[in-house]
Amino acid sequence: MCGIVGIVGHSSVNQTIYDALTVLQHRGQDAAGIVTVDNDAFRLRKANGLVRDVFEPKHMQRLQGNAGIGHVRYPTAGSSSSSEAQPFYVNSPFGISLAHNGNLTNTQELAARLKQQRRHVNTTSDSEILLNLLADELQQVQSEHLSADQVFDAVAKVHAQTRGAYAVTAMIVNEGLVAFRDPNGIRPLVLGKHETAKGTEYMVASESVALDAVGFEVMRDVAPGEAVYITLDGQLFTRQCAETPVYSPCIFEFVYFARPDSTIDKVSVYASRVNMGAKLGEKIKKEWFDNDIDVVIPIPETSCDIALEIARVMDLPYRQGFVKNRYIGRTFIMPGQQERKKSVRRKLNAINAEFKGKNVLLVDDSIVRGTTSEQIIEMAREAGAKKVYFASAAPEIRFPNVYGIDMPTSNELIAHGRDVDEIAKLIGADGIIFQDLTDLVEAVRMENPEIKRFETSVFDGDYITGDVTQGYLDHLTQMRNDDAKANRNRDIGTNLELHNVGHP
Repeated sequence: MCGIVGIVGHSSVNQTIYDALTVLQHRGQDAAGIVTVDNDAFRLRKANGLVRDVFEPKHMQRLQGNAGIGHVRYPTAGSSSSSEAQPFYVNSPFGISLAHNGNLTNTQELAARLKQQRRHVNTTSDSEILLNLLADELQQVQSEHLSADQVFDAVAKVHAQTRGAYAVTAMIVNEGLVAFRDPNGIRPLVLGKHETAKGTEYMVASESVALDAVGFEVMRDVAPGEAVYITLDGQLFTRQCAETPVYSPCIFEFVYFARPDSTIDKVSVYASRVNMGAKLGEKIKKEWFDNDIDVVIPIPETSCDIALEIARVMDLPYRQGFVKNRYIGRTFIMPGQQERKKSVRRKLNAINAEFKGKNVLLVDDSIVRGTTSEQIIEMAREAGAKKVYFASAAPEIRFPNVYGIDMPTSNELIAHGRDVDEIAKLIGADGIIFQDLTDLVEAVRMENPEIKRFETSVFDGDYITGDVTQGYLDHLTQMRNDDAKANRNRDIGTNLELHNVGHP
């Protein structure tokens, strides 16, 4: 999962992009990058690390220009090497830079096609594949400058070739900003504007909160398959570029990834999580009618709103039993299993008084590998809890994700091939309960009944693009498990970190 931003303004956009990326930091902590266009040239800075660490004052001073794009990344496809930090760029045609959130499912096929066309791809990232596909289509344009129709025709041809999930923002030197979303709308993309004395400025981003943070007004979500083109002089054009778009947003955005103060696809993330808590609270009351739970405690922070609603439904006390160290990153999106294990106890500390002598219900948004859940249950027992029950606001995650979430191998998923009792035993819980998938879907759909279908493959194995085979899943297992990532990063051997195009 990554975060993307794109802005066309009437004054320097470097600080605005930086501020927006800090608000989207939860979507990726592996690397960050910004590219601006200034005097017909790209100004680029990207490197591994958090936004605040990647961009020093000297970098910000170089990132001049009234238009640009930004990216925060955590690795799914490719490695976590700084050579694969985004945005990527090509010099021909025009000069194009691109940032991408999602994952393509036909990368190998596309890479082979590009090779036949003698387009060089420097990394293993599917984002660079997307960039070269777009560049190849724009290469066919014979005119000196691009029209909106030519841009949209190129995006339509990219849609026709690609499969998978992608939200994209791209800068074209001397032309403008292009943004588009995959035909299923799996990954989110929001369009906004800001009125100034010089005219309207436009912005796209992964979540509405990024627009809120920098004073932009949310206009609407970019529709599945739709493309947005904003010229450097501030003209806005939009067009549906997919033949058969189907609204199918990823439901895990609402469970875990998105900030609660975001609205995505007309769904308030906060409200959807409150609904999840209400649904799960009713299920617990029904199935554990003779429970001996004394208190409901969330595992901060995503599950706090969910747990509060569970406590209300069950008429139980709600307590904050864990204090979170806000300077430790999200354990789910850390690249290696060992790093995830080490980070849990640095991230959370138990308040003993809230556990001692009590039967507690711990609430989390989901259980992926089970590593974090197991350690948190141990912490609760060490703090004096008599019994520790566990509730997950999401159903059992039994299947790999292929659309940009780092849960690619079945062997890494604690629920794969196991029933509820086996999962409870493995993580050390006295009892465990999961949200039903129908209830989860309804909890989100309550906020926008227009969405008829969600991307729910991690729960039910139904891959919405219809092209995911066991062979493809086996290939992902080889490419994406923790050992493979570690070996690939060691083998890279060179640091291709770029500070500024044309500058040392």
